[in-house]
Amino acid sequence: MAAKEENISTIHRYLDEAGDTTFFGKGKANIIGQDGVSKCFILGLVKFKEPLKDIRKKVLDLQHTVCRDPYFHEVPSIQKKIKKGGYYFQATDDVPEVRKLFYDYIKTINCSFEAVVGRKIMGIYTLKHNGRESEFYADLLSHLIKNKLNKGGKLILDIAGRGNSTKNHNLQAALQKAIARNSKKGKSATTKVVFNVQNHQTEPLLNVSDYFCWSIQRLFERGETRYYNFLKDQISLVVDLYDSANYRNSGNYYTVKKPLTKANMLK
Repeated sequence: MAAKEENISTIHRYLDEAGDTTFFGKGKANIIGQDGVSKCFILGLVKFKEPLKDIRKKVLDLQHTVCRDPYFHEVPSIQKKIKKGGYYFQATDDVPEVRKLFYDYIKTINCSFEAVVGRKIMGIYTLKHNGRESEFYADLLSHLIKNKLNKGGKLILDIAGRGNSTKNHNLQAALQKAIARNSKKGKSATTKVVFNVQNHQTEPLLNVSDYFCWSIQRLFERGETRYYNFLKDQISLVVDLYDSANYRNSGNYYTVKKPLTKANMLK
C-alpha cells in the first residue's frame, strides 16, 4: 500500500496562488500597487515526495489543534472559517503564532516547490493578455507546467479554484500554450494532464502550497525575506517571468543555489 501511495505522489501536483490579478479600478484607472492590490501575481505548485495520506492527515490534525486551542478562540479569522464550513491554513489570514506552527511543519515535509511570478505590467496585460485577467492567469500557468509534459503517464494538477481563471476552458487554453511552448524546443507532449479544481477546505494539501506562495509574495511585495529563507531549501525554482532586464541568459530564474534576495522586491 505504501508503494502505491508513493507512486500517486509522483503524478499529483498541488497548485495555489498569492496576490491578485486586478489591474484596473473604476474608470479603467491603473490601481496596481494601491492598498489591497498587489504588484504581482504568483502561481506555484508543490511536489510531495512522501505518502499523500500521511501529509493530509497531519495537516488536518494541525487544523484541529488550532481549532481546539483556547488561545485562538477569539481570533476572528479562525472563527469565521469555522462558521463557514471549517478552518484551514491560509497564510494571509493566519495570526503569527499559527503561521509559525504550520511553517515548522512544512519544514519537516519531503517536498519541493516551484513558482512563476507575474509582474503586473500594464503594457503586457493590455497587449499580450488582451486586458483579461483569465488570460494573464493562463499565461502564468502555461509557463509553470510547460516542462512537465514529456515524461508520459498522467499528471493530475490539483488546483485551487479561482473564478473564471480556473474554468475548464481557460485551464485547457493554458495547457495548449504550454504544449506550444514545449514544441518550440522540439519536444512532444507525452503526458496526459488532468485538472482537478479544488478548495482549501476539501483538500488540505493546498494549504502547503498557499504558504509557499505567500512566502515568495512577501519578498516581492515587501522585501521580507525571512519566510522565503526559512523554506528556500525546499524551493527548487522561482521564475520572475516578466523581468525583462534579467531575462537574457535566464537571469530571471532563481534556484536553491541562486536564491532570491531583498533586491528582488518590486519597487
